[in-house]
Amino acid sequence: MLQVPRFLRPRALHVNGCTAFPPCRRASSRGGSSPPPWRPASTLDDWVDRPIRPISLRQLFFFGRTLTESRLLSSANYVRMELPTRIAHRLREMQRLPYVVVTNPHLSLVYELYYKSFENFRRMPVIRTVEENENFCKVIGESLREHMAVIPNLVMGVLECQELVSADTMDKFVQAMLRARISRRVIAEQHLALTETFNSPWHVPQPSSENEFVGEVLLRCNAKEIIERVGKFTQDICKSSAGADPMVPEIKIQGHINATFPYVLSHLEYIIGELLRNSVQAVMERYKDPSQPPPPIEVLICETPQHVVIRISDQGGGIPRDIMPFLWSFNKGPRSASRLENFRDVPTLAATMQEVRQLEAAEEKPSGKIRDSSLSTLASRAPDLRLGMGLPMSRVYAEYWAGGLELHSLEGYGVDAFLQISKLGNQNEQLTSRASIDAV
Repeated sequence: MLQVPRFLRPRALHVNGCTAFPPCRRASSRGGSSPPPWRPASTLDDWVDRPIRPISLRQLFFFGRTLTESRLLSSANYVRMELPTRIAHRLREMQRLPYVVVTNPHLSLVYELYYKSFENFRRMPVIRTVEENENFCKVIGESLREHMAVIPNLVMGVLECQELVSADTMDKFVQAMLRARISRRVIAEQHLALTETFNSPWHVPQPSSENEFVGEVLLRCNAKEIIERVGKFTQDICKSSAGADPMVPEIKIQGHINATFPYVLSHLEYIIGELLRNSVQAVMERYKDPSQPPPPIEVLICETPQHVVIRISDQGGGIPRDIMPFLWSFNKGPRSASRLENFRDVPTLAATMQEVRQLEAAEEKPSGKIRDSSLSTLASRAPDLRLGMGLPMSRVYAEYWAGGLELHSLEGYGVDAFLQISKLGNQNEQLTSRASIDAV
């Protein structure tokens, strides 16, 4: 457990059942300072004491396949109770950080965004009608848009505080925050998608086809099709910023090309996009001779009874030895200073793939469904804008649905990346345990 010197610990002030931290300087447009507002400590305690109810992909799509008004309202009330519960756990985790860390303006902004959402959701009454659900969806949508600033501010705050707390402790904190953020967006965006489906003129309360979406879940994700689509998108991004007539490596796909599985499409697109982006960039940087085509990036799909494994192999020279120990870290490594500067150029991140071209409405989107709150600036950044979080973020996404991501590097030759996906969709979302929350 992290031992914090007494002089670094926040001293909570208690008055009439309320709590507040001592005044600290806070970032604002006017450059002024103001103390944090006084808030009821007992209210947060009550929500932290409530258990989080994890779900599985199978539960998501079975619940939504036959969508009726009663099921829609049940979904709304599940989200109404689950969001403030999950946010309360994250607020308590931030309160356990040393005071000198919490007063960082970036982390302070994240804390205030979370508390605002917590207050909004915990005050929502029971949802009994479709009209009340429409108002609830507006609150969800506004919260999702506001929280687009969470990822860059969270990582910038952690990078700025890397000298104040051990790197391992901060990495665990960031991973827990991001995993919890994914969990909230999954249930929130799923409910928004179900509401959109219920309100659509073509909706009928009968089971969906297995080739369709149920909310945000694509029932039959075809690995080959997704790799081809995301690969073309990745090649175009790298080619557009590499000068005149660059040599872009071919992406070859082999193996069980008909493998399918249920998955949240934006999650899979993001992981595949980051892995292919790393491989394409590495090969293009190593093979610049226009007279010889670069070696292809080889993708092997392997289907087993319970899993689908995707191996992405490149000949980009491997990962430098000084970077390898910090491959999965959000806040340490020899390039953390340049990463911090690059993050200042990325004000908002949804950490999804579709966020990429939302401002280019006329262009084809990388996936079949488009959501305002989906994943994008992160994927559309210029190739030279290295944020250093693609791999650790991809691992968080992969492990969220009980999968995994591993890399094997042969320095001087290339990298093999192995992505394992649970094929059956029967594994619950992997949330941070209560014990680990209390240990931070």
